[in-house]
Amino acid sequence: MERYDVAIIGGGSAGLAALKQLSALGKQAILFESGSKIGAKNISGGILYSKKPKKGKTYNVEDIYENFLSDAPFERKITKYILHSTSKDKVFSIDLTAAHNYEANFGCSVLMNNLNRWFSKQADESAQKHGGGIISGVHVNSIKWDGDRTIIQTNELEEVEVKAIIAADGVNSEVAYMVGARPKFSPSQLYQGVKVVIKLPEEIINQRFAVGQDEGAAHLFAGDVTLNHIGGGFLYTNRDTLSVGAVYHLDSLLETPVEPYELVNALLKNPMISEFIKDEVPVRSEIDKNVPKEDQMRIRFAVTKMIKTWSELRDVYYSKREKERLIADGKYGSPEEIETQLASLRDQMSTKYGIKFSTDYVEVEYSAKLVPDGKRCRMERPYFKNILFVGDAAGRGIFVGPRIEGLNVGIDDAVRAANAVAMALDKNNFGENHLGQSYSQSIEESPYTHDLKAIDKDYLKIFLDAAKEVPKDIISSKYGVIVKMMSSTTLRSFAVGFANILGYEKLLPIIETVDTYVKVPTEIAERLGKSMSASYTPTIPSIAQRVAKLKFNDDSVSHIKVLKPTSEFMKKMITLCPTGCYLMEKEGVIIQHEGCVECGTCSEETDWKHPVGEKGINYQFG
Repeated sequence: MERYDVAIIGGGSAGLAALKQLSALGKQAILFESGSKIGAKNISGGILYSKKPKKGKTYNVEDIYENFLSDAPFERKITKYILHSTSKDKVFSIDLTAAHNYEANFGCSVLMNNLNRWFSKQADESAQKHGGGIISGVHVNSIKWDGDRTIIQTNELEEVEVKAIIAADGVNSEVAYMVGARPKFSPSQLYQGVKVVIKLPEEIINQRFAVGQDEGAAHLFAGDVTLNHIGGGFLYTNRDTLSVGAVYHLDSLLETPVEPYELVNALLKNPMISEFIKDEVPVRSEIDKNVPKEDQMRIRFAVTKMIKTWSELRDVYYSKREKERLIADGKYGSPEEIETQLASLRDQMSTKYGIKFSTDYVEVEYSAKLVPDGKRCRMERPYFKNILFVGDAAGRGIFVGPRIEGLNVGIDDAVRAANAVAMALDKNNFGENHLGQSYSQSIEESPYTHDLKAIDKDYLKIFLDAAKEVPKDIISSKYGVIVKMMSSTTLRSFAVGFANILGYEKLLPIIETVDTYVKVPTEIAERLGKSMSASYTPTIPSIAQRVAKLKFNDDSVSHIKVLKPTSEFMKKMITLCPTGCYLMEKEGVIIQHEGCVECGTCSEETDWKHPVGEKGINYQFG
């Protein structure tokens, strides 16, 4: 049996940070990841923050990866943060950049497949120096204790003995379920997020969003685009793509089910977003059916190749970096030469193959996941025996109005867990009273834990100042006294202090309602918004077309078993499964697991597991 000091389960950003930190402390650690490669199963909205809180310390990404800002493949530093209220074609916008910058060193948009691969290279190189490293394609299916020995069993390897475990296996933590550390999170404690990645050349993004080459914008949406659910939409600029998605309370969706992709479609149809995402798109002409079959195939292949060549060269033309690189490599003599070649390709496409160009948008990936609402579901004891839970696995994510943070919280947790494990190794004490409580105390000291428990009056002031143009009479009368108190500089500290004494969780049912996410934003847009118009109608793919674009390594055996096929919950999964894996037969609801993106929406009433090693979804962007 192989033996290691520490095992980390889960190769997302939190698990990789734990591995890197343990290695930096000179400890031996092994990381198990069920995906075929690091990043294949990771997705995020997403913005990764680096924070500088007024009180306490956070462990930031650049603390763990010293060359992060200079070398890491993050997308763009977010320099604009805008909240939009919508009603049909009307939009009213509030600039929340000051709130985004509050206590922040920076916030950058990310795509997890690329970024986690970079994290893994750094972490693996460091871990190997101490006899550890990363093993991908491995699914942990059991953890057991034999006296002082902790034994990990997987579907793919022989048993492994370790002294401690860090569980970083996400919101649907199998580690938590298999050892009984916590029950599954309930729908009232979760959000469901769905996202599409949209292709758009770099310099077009710069121009359209009025940002510099290394700058980015984040846009949030509330109002009628929510389709009467509690939550909202987002659009983040990446380097040469856009992340467009929706995040909603799962219990709100269960109350009035709607297909998750329709929530994204509602965003894409909004005239403001339609104009943001539009691009020039080549449209193939029909091939003459009277032409011999071999010639039809030859034409089809030539058209596909030419469109691909044109698209790649166009991306280069609209990227200052790529143009400079190709010119430096001697492939082109000047930007004008690239432009001439692009025009020539376009002419050939039109004259030789009848390809036309229209205005539309280009969607390249669809994804979905569950997100923990840390205000409601964070683990009070984020440990069990010698296992420490971090990030989503511990139910820790910040969703406070327009403040959305998860990646940085998981990284901070991971470093604290690694530090606690390192001290336990030094003292050879892995009992709950030492390892678990040491980690728990560190977590309690985290500024993020404070943010999950209490209202920050300074952050609130920034938000209220940004929204000062909104007439108070729009707000429902039952919130009137609260709004007046919060808006008054004299009374705000008193009001916030009283609210925090009362308890943040007791205020949540008042704060997070259809009124605040739908009715009020819609009325704001109606009264104050400007009418927008779209110059085209986006051609939105069907869910079947979206799933067809995804890459799967299907397992013949389903990783999900339906436990209550006739329950109301499972009947709603027919609508709420993001990829439509559930359907009704006479005996009840059944699953066709082949299109599963492993989001876990159905986990409450299923025997839910991740697929065995290397099987299942393989995201290209994440």
